[in-house]
Amino acid sequence: MNGRTPALPSLPSAWGRVRVGVLLWLAGIALRLTILAVPPVISLIQSDLRLSGTEIGILSGLPMVLFGCAALPGALLIARFGALSTLVLGLLVAAIASGLRGAAPNVSALYATTIVMSAGIAVMQPALPPLARQWLPQHVSFATAVFTNGLLVGETLAVMLTIPVVLPLVDGSWRGAFAVWSIPMFLIAFVTMWLAPKSRKLASGASAGPRLWWPNWRNKQIWQLGFLLGSVNSVYFCSNAFLPGYLTEAGRPDLVAGALTALNLGQLPASFVLLATSRRIERRAWPFILCGTAMVACLGGIVTTASLSTVMFSGVLGFLGAVVLTLSFALPPLLCAPADVARMTAAMLTISYSEGLIVSVLSGAAWDIAGSARAAFLPIAVSALPLVLLSPSIRLRRTAPVPG
Repeated sequence: MNGRTPALPSLPSAWGRVRVGVLLWLAGIALRLTILAVPPVISLIQSDLRLSGTEIGILSGLPMVLFGCAALPGALLIARFGALSTLVLGLLVAAIASGLRGAAPNVSALYATTIVMSAGIAVMQPALPPLARQWLPQHVSFATAVFTNGLLVGETLAVMLTIPVVLPLVDGSWRGAFAVWSIPMFLIAFVTMWLAPKSRKLASGASAGPRLWWPNWRNKQIWQLGFLLGSVNSVYFCSNAFLPGYLTEAGRPDLVAGALTALNLGQLPASFVLLATSRRIERRAWPFILCGTAMVACLGGIVTTASLSTVMFSGVLGFLGAVVLTLSFALPPLLCAPADVARMTAAMLTISYSEGLIVSVLSGAAWDIAGSARAAFLPIAVSALPLVLLSPSIRLRRTAPVPG
């Protein structure tokens, strides 16, 4: 394989391994912290800016389309400047734009700042798998599980703390809440610049060369893995977006905070279990099939209840999604050569988040057409089916470097 990056030795000290593990975990938190600050205040935004169901779908889907569109430029930045520099740049851009969302005077300005914020996060995502391999080369699967765990913690913190903690601090203002959530992003960027290994080899993927940033779109495996990741992304993001509207319409707005917390907090037990057991089920089809089937069942349970059962179904849905997400993120480092990890990840993200945007818009349109928020969950359920139908056809157990 042209441009293969030689494996790097393990960091020499226990402190060094702990240090980079913490940095990976914090970077994972930053991937979702500002994105998931939106669902808890979506009703406030809808009331203030008078958004329709379709406009809510667009607002919720914008991060997904940027995650897809900007993932490939992220791979190019990694090839040119290195994974670490790309990560820090993305953190700073996302932090600034996230704070500016709170100053948006109308929906167009909110869309614009959301686009910039999402672009910053999008270029960060393909940087993490290469850094996991570069910083902890003897523990790639564990390192991947670490930053995925951070991602899930970030999702949970934003949803769990926004309503009971952040909103009271800013007099119930969704604008002030967005500003508050930008602060941790700045802190993570500065901590990363301060503590990250300074070795040129560790901080850079440039040895792979710019010619290795563009994916080989003729590789069937890229599309298969992209659709797997797209299923869990669609279910997760769209459920967060449309659960508040559904429960409010059903006369149970008191359940919104609990359901969103369960959906996000339910992911954490799965991520901790996978930290210890991921090697036993990695590169196997049956976990995807089982989780996909159960996710459709949970979505059915959500739309047929408006009670504590809804909270329970939401929690199980979050648990299942975390299993699929963690196993999916681990596939690029496991299935392709080191020099191909960033571009393989970028291709998966492009496909998966494009799918997520389509599902989000379709769900919003279904709500408007049917006149019921319950209808928004039909496209979401359909989006989970590739986990069941596509997984058996994917060669997950063979090493498959991406050619060309």
